[in-house]
Amino acid sequence: MTAPATSGGDVRALVLWDIDRTLVYVGEVDRTAYREAFAEVVGRPAERLPAKGTGVTMPLAIRGLLADNGVPEREAEELLPRMLVAVPLHFAARTDEVRRLGTVLPGAMGALKAVAAEPDLVATVLTGNLEPNARIKLGVFGMDRYVDAGVGGYSSDDAHRPALVAVAQRRAGERYESTFHKGNTVIVGDSLEDVRTGLEGGAHVVAVASGTTPADRLAEAGADVVLPDLTDSGRLIQEIRVLTDTA
Repeated sequence: MTAPATSGGDVRALVLWDIDRTLVYVGEVDRTAYREAFAEVVGRPAERLPAKGTGVTMPLAIRGLLADNGVPEREAEELLPRMLVAVPLHFAARTDEVRRLGTVLPGAMGALKAVAAEPDLVATVLTGNLEPNARIKLGVFGMDRYVDAGVGGYSSDDAHRPALVAVAQRRAGERYESTFHKGNTVIVGDSLEDVRTGLEGGAHVVAVASGTTPADRLAEAGADVVLPDLTDSGRLIQEIRVLTDTA
């Protein structure tokens, strides 16, 4: 998606979508890419794989993968850059599996369209995915039409997820000639990491209980709003506008 014709003065808020278990679920394809990349780079099979549904950024997940499988720290530091190249390549090779096995979560497409249709909202992504993986997931399901992926925050930019808020705010601010800050930025995500990212990075959080974390834990962690899913796009828009004072 290219930047729409919206002028800077018309843009009032930034919406940062998480991808995995908020918009889509791709099953074991991510973990298969980890497994294949590990075997290629390390030269032996991985016995343990990263936990599911945590929201941890891919660089940190790969560090954990190396450590959990007995790769010495010094060697892991040397292998990490190679893994960061290999994982997206193996994931891309399984794009057909993403399409065949992946699932768009309830209400996700409608919610994306609803946010994208609001002329004063800029929609992009903030994700623990490396950028190539994120773009495949968005593209396979046609979601790239409803977000400006070029101004998103990816773990390719920084392994520390809260730092990605400022990355997206800066990129979106430059493109849309606007200033984005905590008061007019909202993360929509499913994990405790999404909540932490908002609290530490500077954004409101609309949590969605569509992943592995129950609604009460998302609320206890500090989410501003918790929704059961994304099927009520009208309420989502309303909550975004209340949080960003754009009602």
